[in-house]
Amino acid sequence: MLTFDVQDMSCGHCVASITKAVQAADPKAKVEVDLARHRVQVQPALADAAAVQQAIAAAGFTPTQVPG
Repeated sequence: MLTFDVQDMSCGHCVASITKAVQAADPKAKVEVDLARHRVQVQPALADAAAVQQAIAAAGFTPTQVPG
C-alpha cells in the first residue's frame, strides 16, 4: 500500500480528480482517500510509486509519499 500526503486536496472534486488520475495510470488500482487527513492510499496493480505520484501531480496536486 502506497500512502501520499496531499495537502492541496480540499474537496470532493479533488478526491474525484485524484482517483481518476490514479486509475488512468493503473486501472486496477484501489484508491482510498481520507480528505480530512489529506491522505491518499493506493494499492497498485501495475504502476509503481513513481508512476502513481506522477499521476497525482499531473492532476494538479502536490503529493508527498509517506514512508512505510
